[in-house]
Amino acid sequence: METSFILRRACQALLPATLLLASCSKSDTPAPAPVDQGKVAFVNAASHIAPTTLKFLVDNTEKASLAYGASSGYQGIQTGSHSLQVTAGTQAAFTMTLAPEKDKTYTFVATPATSPSTVNGLLFPDDLTAPATGKARIRLINLAQSVGTPLRLSQVTSTVTGPVVADVVTNVGVNSASAFTEFAPGTYALSILDNSATAGATPIAQVGDGSGSGSGTKTYEAGKIYTVVVSGTKGSLNQDQKVKAFLSQNN
Repeated sequence: METSFILRRACQALLPATLLLASCSKSDTPAPAPVDQGKVAFVNAASHIAPTTLKFLVDNTEKASLAYGASSGYQGIQTGSHSLQVTAGTQAAFTMTLAPEKDKTYTFVATPATSPSTVNGLLFPDDLTAPATGKARIRLINLAQSVGTPLRLSQVTSTVTGPVVADVVTNVGVNSASAFTEFAPGTYALSILDNSATAGATPIAQVGDGSGSGSGTKTYEAGKIYTVVVSGTKGSLNQDQKVKAFLSQNN
């Protein structure tokens, strides 16, 4: 009994020292503070070299590899100045300085250029404010070539008295983006029209299911935010490079 008592007392005496050693073995260095970041989504809309896949790199780190018409999700990028590069195959096709701000979101679009060995690029700020209850939001980015007039995004409905046009977004000039606009969610086959076109005019492109095929419909959901990118050359004999509309979701 006495031996057991002595062992128990010895263990009790060692316990504080053991706990002290364990606590000392842990790093006293505080966890690093989270880095400030912005977010950037990437889109391949370089129709003049379609269907070429493009790679998007920031400071030589690949962020996305995208087929023509495709878009990436948002990528976190530390605030400050960075080199953004777009490559086609092994060739650099575009370079610019990217400087995202803290907690801001952007979309970078690789756009048509005059040379088949290069692309251009546009950076758009993204206002991802949630839509009002029961609404969705959408914007139009117009990169269409040889169209000559601003574009609009509309729903064309056939009736017994003729087509009825309900505009969602209007007057979007080339190489520019509309603001995000609220609209009623639902299933639509949206059309891209010349801004001055009258009811019954042939659409410049159909959004359809958003894949670029121009066919089908898309169900737009309440609370969601969408972007339609229109790119291509009006009158092109190259099927890949005709004017097409691609849909992506921002949230």
